[in-house]
Amino acid sequence: MADVQLGQTFPVKSRLKPTPKKTSSPPESKYWRSFKTQQIPDLVYSITSIDFSPEPPHDFAATFSASVTLYSSQTLEPKFKISSFTDVAYSATFRSDGKLLAAGGESGIVQVFDAKSKSNLHRKLRGHTRPVRLVRYPRFDKLHLFSGSDDSLVKYWDIASETELLSLQGHKDYVRSGFASPASSDMFATGSYDHTVKVWDVRVSSLNSVMEVNHGKPVEDVVFLPSGGLLATAGGNSVKIWDVIAGGKLVHTIESHNKTVTSLCVGKVGSDGGEESEKYRLLSVSLDGFLKVFDYSALKITHSMRYPAPLLSVGFSPDSSVRAIGTSNGILFVGKRKNKQTEIDAPGADKLFGFRSVEEPEKRVLKPTNFRYFRRGQFEKPSEGDYLVKRSPKVKLAEHDKLLRKFRHKEALVSALNGKNPQNVVAVMEELVARKKLLKCVSNLDMEELGLLLGFLQRYVTMPRYSGFLMSLAKKVLELRAEDVSASDLLKGHVRNLKSSVAEEIRTQQSLQEIQGIVSPLMMIAGRR
Repeated sequence: MADVQLGQTFPVKSRLKPTPKKTSSPPESKYWRSFKTQQIPDLVYSITSIDFSPEPPHDFAATFSASVTLYSSQTLEPKFKISSFTDVAYSATFRSDGKLLAAGGESGIVQVFDAKSKSNLHRKLRGHTRPVRLVRYPRFDKLHLFSGSDDSLVKYWDIASETELLSLQGHKDYVRSGFASPASSDMFATGSYDHTVKVWDVRVSSLNSVMEVNHGKPVEDVVFLPSGGLLATAGGNSVKIWDVIAGGKLVHTIESHNKTVTSLCVGKVGSDGGEESEKYRLLSVSLDGFLKVFDYSALKITHSMRYPAPLLSVGFSPDSSVRAIGTSNGILFVGKRKNKQTEIDAPGADKLFGFRSVEEPEKRVLKPTNFRYFRRGQFEKPSEGDYLVKRSPKVKLAEHDKLLRKFRHKEALVSALNGKNPQNVVAVMEELVARKKLLKCVSNLDMEELGLLLGFLQRYVTMPRYSGFLMSLAKKVLELRAEDVSASDLLKGHVRNLKSSVAEEIRTQQSLQEIQGIVSPLMMIAGRR
């Protein structure tokens, strides 16, 4: 009660409703928003695939129209363009050492290039009779690659001799996606428009798939998760995760997109050597224009971002510094994360950011042994170990709070009633109850002020949040001011409206109890069955 005697310092708040806590953005959302997105426009044609080199500086290849373009991950400018295709190119992919680049084409030919020079054509692999939409290298094998085509065949190639080693027959429709297993260079998965995903092992002589799962929709993309024990598939508007070790058991289904999911990739949250350096996420893009980030360990979406066009492809650099997304209208959205000074000092950064990297001299740090240390002003930036004394924020008081500070209790109640904010009115009433002044204030109200109070009670007495408090107050008001109410037609009208509201609430509660009496036995019977 000491605070009451000294006067009201802070605004009164109703105790009937807890103050909601302010929620800040999740730390992972801040991480994904730290990528500063730039647009590479005017590519004209749909960007069907994006692949990052496994080796630093992790340049990436974008496939669109009849060409494959290699972009620098540091300056985001094109290094060179491969235009030796006579038709549409598909699925450009890097070898594990980043030295070779392979891509399929509309003519059914798989072409292999030197990733360091566009002029050096390495190999041509002929064998498919329809467009080749899938080309991938095994994880660690530098001598072979596998491809999938609209002829429903999956082929395994020897690059050096340009010969076909295996022709895997099992799919019954277009083979449009695939991924190499991170656990073995002899295993890979392929997805088809026949709704199935097959896992192949080239060491098995029967040429049959060692595992098969049915996604339920035409499969647009397949990705092995980093451990190699889980497989993610995309088709329709859903992404499904399968347990490879358990023989293809469905682990989880993600249905967060509204349209067809077109591409998947795995990204690592943070790569600065901290606690987050080993947290992997599954990224998916869709024709609905959304990028979704999925934490498959917690089975939840951790971030979502929308782009102004349907998305066809997505890629994420192994060092977690660059994210690239291709659209159907020929725009490449590249997000680069600025987290180290080395990015500014990188080759070509002066051209990208418009300045040269100059080594700045270190500023001299003031120490307590220097007299200027004690003459620092209030605008001096604090050092790392300084203890900050912050000024208390100025509290803005409402009119009823100012009146409560001056112990003008009746005026405070009338001011709150005129404000027509029920939360403030109830808060003032509770404060007056704590000060044992509420009934005295009610007794001192004139006829007009009493009408304000009865009108407030009539409007809010049946509100569940306030009903318990206002019901008892209404009873006390009518007992204290019965003679005044009987002498005024206006106050009688307020009381009639109050009785009508209470009677209507009682009828509603009785109807609800009757319904509960009917439903409860039925629920008990249903629970026993």
